[in-house]
Amino acid sequence: MATGKTKTLWFCSNCGNESAKWMGRCPSCGEWNTMVEQPSGPSTGKKVLSASIPGEGRSPMALSAVEEVGEDRISLGSAEVDRILGGGIVKGSLVLIGGEPGIGKSTLSLQIPLSCPGLRTLYVTGEESVRQVRMRADRLGGDSSGCYIYSETLMDSILSEAQRIAPDLMIVDSVQTMYCNGVESTAGSVSQIKEVAASLLRFAKGSGIPVILIGHITKEGSIAGPKVLEHIVDVVLQFEGENRGAYRILRSIKNRFGSTSELAVFEMTGTGLRTVENPSEMLMPFHGEDLSGTAVSVMLDGARPFLFEVQALVSSAVYGTAQRSATGFDVRRLNMLLAVLERRAGFKLAQKDVFLNMAGGMRINDPACDLAVIAAVLSSNFDVPVPRNVCFAGEVGLSGEIRPVPQVERRAGEASRLGLRKIYVSQYSKVDHGVDGITIVKVADIAALVRSLFGN
Repeated sequence: MATGKTKTLWFCSNCGNESAKWMGRCPSCGEWNTMVEQPSGPSTGKKVLSASIPGEGRSPMALSAVEEVGEDRISLGSAEVDRILGGGIVKGSLVLIGGEPGIGKSTLSLQIPLSCPGLRTLYVTGEESVRQVRMRADRLGGDSSGCYIYSETLMDSILSEAQRIAPDLMIVDSVQTMYCNGVESTAGSVSQIKEVAASLLRFAKGSGIPVILIGHITKEGSIAGPKVLEHIVDVVLQFEGENRGAYRILRSIKNRFGSTSELAVFEMTGTGLRTVENPSEMLMPFHGEDLSGTAVSVMLDGARPFLFEVQALVSSAVYGTAQRSATGFDVRRLNMLLAVLERRAGFKLAQKDVFLNMAGGMRINDPACDLAVIAAVLSSNFDVPVPRNVCFAGEVGLSGEIRPVPQVERRAGEASRLGLRKIYVSQYSKVDHGVDGITIVKVADIAALVRSLFGN
């Protein structure tokens, strides 16, 4: 009996939206030329929606009648990773770790079982051989007696071995290399990623074994594969940082069992990732004398305050057209701040080159850094150093006013702990009480900042 022509669907490789026909632009995410054709196998699309917790929620019940039970968590041997997860990994949870190639995803995932020999771990690798993993484990050091290595990409075999070994934790590196027999497409396709994630979710919820997934990211910085992948998992952690630099940031983007305001800082060394207990100390100035063009900013990333040095260099334009360059800071925002300085404060910088650098390789997105950028640029322009015991936390508006930023007391407390004695904030900041050891100076606009800081 003839089976007829195989039906195919078009999937968006960016968000996972499916369509019966090809379209140049995805109607869901708006990206162009992302529609790819995939056979609609028996498990494509609809089966993912059935990935629910087995045996729960089968009949309606009153919310007040649900038994209050705290999450059973497992420590992963790293205080910083446990803190980001909310106190350890929850049993039966699915955690996705994403990041650029070479950023340290596989290193971090292998350090977990090496630092917890009492944790029976199944490490599934689809990209490396077992010998490669062994070589990296020898370089990282630690006790590997509780870690089992399995080089496989077929999900049926992986789940079968996981049920036989019954580990306390399973790590899959990476989700883009795994495939299921029931889906007629290659590994890494939208259909395969959706089905692999759904299979691992059913396994984790049914067995109570937590699963850590390693995921690649696209050139735009988002996790490769459909957005359905991020919706399915319980926790999404993102590795950030420059491959050429030594420091990495592990940030919580999604967490069903904890806060998304947490992050951890690591240093990449020859023996793996080392936890940086106090990131502010590594980002503070390392020069001994007062230099012009530097200012200390107090940034708040999530719920954690950081102090770091902003460096600026202002010089006469050599080639006629002024250059604007920023490392670790949005160059468009730099241009806006320079325009505010010229239009609202009267500083002529249109014919001068301005170079800006965030020390330590940090990528800054907090608007509270505006005040430190202004102070560093003016310090370089006047060739007058900013006092070493002074820091800044304020947003600059288009009218030249200094706008308030949240949690001033927390920022001032971190600055005081590191030995700074004065912090400049907005005049409109609602500071309930002072902070011991540091003076809070309120300024209304750029002119007030210049008078207080440079005395002119």
